[in-house]
Order: sequence, then C-alpha cells, then structure tokens
Amino acid sequence: MIELKNVSKTFIENHSQIEAVKEVNLVIENKDIFGIIGFSGAGKSTLIRCINLLEKPSTGQIMINNLDITALKGKDLREARKKIGMIFQHFNLFPSRTIFENVAYPLGDGSFSKKEIKDRVYNLLHLVGIADKAHSYPSQLSGGQKQRVAIARALATEPSILLCDEATSALDPKTTRSILKLLKELNKKLGLTIVLITHEMEVVREICNRVAIMDKGQLIEEADIFSLFANPKQLLTQSFIKTTSNLHKVEQLIDEGLLPLELGSGEVVVRLTYLRKTVSEPLISKLSKKYCVDFNIIFADIEIIQGSPIGGTVAILSGEEEQFEPVLAALEKENVRVEVIRDGRKFKQTIS
Repeated sequence: MIELKNVSKTFIENHSQIEAVKEVNLVIENKDIFGIIGFSGAGKSTLIRCINLLEKPSTGQIMINNLDITALKGKDLREARKKIGMIFQHFNLFPSRTIFENVAYPLGDGSFSKKEIKDRVYNLLHLVGIADKAHSYPSQLSGGQKQRVAIARALATEPSILLCDEATSALDPKTTRSILKLLKELNKKLGLTIVLITHEMEVVREICNRVAIMDKGQLIEEADIFSLFANPKQLLTQSFIKTTSNLHKVEQLIDEGLLPLELGSGEVVVRLTYLRKTVSEPLISKLSKKYCVDFNIIFADIEIIQGSPIGGTVAILSGEEEQFEPVLAALEKENVRVEVIRDGRKFKQTIS
C-alpha cells in the first residue's frame, strides 16, 4: 500500500541544513497497522507528513498503491490526498463549529448533496461512538471524544490510509486504550492501512503488527512486533523495550531493597527471556530434574503479544556448580535468552 524509496527531507534553518529524514526505505502492507517509534527529534513526525506530502520530500519517492504521489500536482494531488486521512496529537478541531460541522468540513467542496453529507457524517459519528454529540462544540467534549471527532473527520473522504501523528500523547492511559481499541476496530471493519507515530512503546505493543525504530532521521530497525519485543537488535530498541518490561526492572528492585535477595556462595540469579512464539513446554521443570539443580523463581513477567506469550522469569539457580553451565546452555538451545544478573560464585557478600 505504501512504499518509501530513498526518502530524505532537509530543512534550512539559520543558514544551516537540518537533515530531518535521511534515505528512508520502507514498505507498509495493505491493511496493516504499522508503528514508527522514536524519541523526540528523531524525525518520525516529519516522515509521516511526507507520506501525504504535507512535507514534500527533498529527495526520493512516495508510492501509494503503486502511484508516485511525489510526481502529482494540483487537482491530481488533491484527489490522491483524499485517500489519506490524518489525525494529530491536539485534534485540530474548529472551536467555533459544531461536531457535525467539523466532520462535514472535508465534504464541502460541492461534490456532495446536503443529504449525502448528513448521512455520511451521522454514519461516521455512530461508527466512532459519539452520535449524541453532533450538535455540541469541541469545548464541551473530553480529550477522548475530541479525538473520536478527529478520527471521524479524517474518515469523511473514505480514505484507505489513516496516518496518526502522536494521536494518543495528549490522552490519559484509559482513554488511550479506548482510542487504540477504536483504531483496531476501524482497521478490521474498513480495511484501513494505519501508520502510527509515537514515542510510547506501550502504544506500539497494544496495536501494531510491525514497527520501525527511528533515530536521527534514519530507520535503524524494523520487525514484527513479537520479534522486536523478544529479541531487539539495536541498543536504542533495547532501551525502549526496557521502559515497558518489568522483567528488566528487577535489578533496580534488588538494588533498592524492594525485592529482598540473599545469595549463597554457590548460587546465581538468572533472567530467562522467551524468544519464540510458543512456550508450552515446562522447560524449567524438565531441566531442573535432568541436571539436579533448583530454580527458585522470584519474579515473572509474562504478557500476550500477537496471541503469543512473551516475557520470562528471574530465578535463583542453586545446585552443584559444575551443572550450571550445561543447564544454561540447554536453556539457550531452547530459544531462551539467559542473563546472569547476580553471581554468588563471584560476589561472596550478601545482596539485600
């Protein structure tokens, strides 16, 4: 549905060049929900604005359903843009217009009769769950309701693509979940291709099928959502994952005394992270019996992503020291990442 070919965007500011986007190549499949994540200033908002030519790329091509929209001008470009809806962090509603009038605004080019506009607007308001607010004004709505209006307005021209630029950043967690649920429903009901820009890993985890990590104008990593969370390659991606995973906060809990821990001289604390989509085999139980070692599980964090469990456990491993390496090697062979985070063989003092 969307293909970016060597897309770059350079701004001139105070007589100097700023490369906001650098040589980005990206393919987004039809009806996918694709996330682009990065810290502030990474270039992600500039990139998504290039997709509908709100920002014209300095170089490169934007292909929408095999049509090079960077080569379009005037009426042809306006027609192409009608198939690309967009919502923003701060809603961008007209404060002096009713909710009905806000949603109807994109339809006011003379192509639709009053009845067609009325029918379409009310259908959209029903679709996003705020038909009872048609005659209210934006100031009378909550943040979540305003974003629902913005979504309805973005869908007025029946686009096949919906771009979301930090669309949940101004919302509280409960409202964010409701908007993400709505976007998933629209993806299924309307067959929308959704591109979502965010700096929040929780948002990506909740809704996206694939995700790309952006840093300093470049895409540094791309994967399906399970692979990204299970086995991030880049340091920046790993840091994003750690912000949402309690499994990676266990060391902080130990250091702060919130997870009391005493190690014997021959014990180690290991973090086991599952790297595959199906984890039905009782590995710890099986290996404990086979190698005559004990796993004392002190912490676990498992969640479901794309219908599969992801996460792992933190455990104290005790037994004959010569068995430690074989059992850890056996875990890795079963696609479990093993990290020794405290080692009683090296640190003889008590950790508390």
